[in-house]
Amino acid sequence: MPLWTIYHPPGAFSDVDKAELAEKITDVYGAVMPRFYVGVVFQPLEPRNFYVGGKPADRFVRIVMEHIARSFPSLEASRRFIDRINAVLAPYIADRGYDWELHVDETPFDYWSINGHYPPRPDTDDEKRWRAENRPSARTHA
Repeated sequence: MPLWTIYHPPGAFSDVDKAELAEKITDVYGAVMPRFYVGVVFQPLEPRNFYVGGKPADRFVRIVMEHIARSFPSLEASRRFIDRINAVLAPYIADRGYDWELHVDETPFDYWSINGHYPPRPDTDDEKRWRAENRPSARTHA
């Protein structure tokens, strides 16, 4: 499950921007996992509540990505992913003159459940079924 938390100045994103960006983020992951795994939280922060280098951050976006469903097999894979994400973000952040930073935390797969079900292992028939149905069900991995 990727969970994104996007900390941003108020007004940085319109409701349309948020919907578009969440869809584009989901598209990146939807190529390899069920789309319902993907969560995106937009968290506006007033500059007086968000500091970078000891100064209020009025033009800064901070993104935290938590990955559980997959982990990177190599440094090269992580760089390809981050480059792709930076390209998705550019029209919403860089092209609007915001500075940004992002990072990925990876949580062990076995520390996760959805609606009380343990998700099937990556690339198994059960996960493919979850992906096709776009919802969790009681049939899971052993």
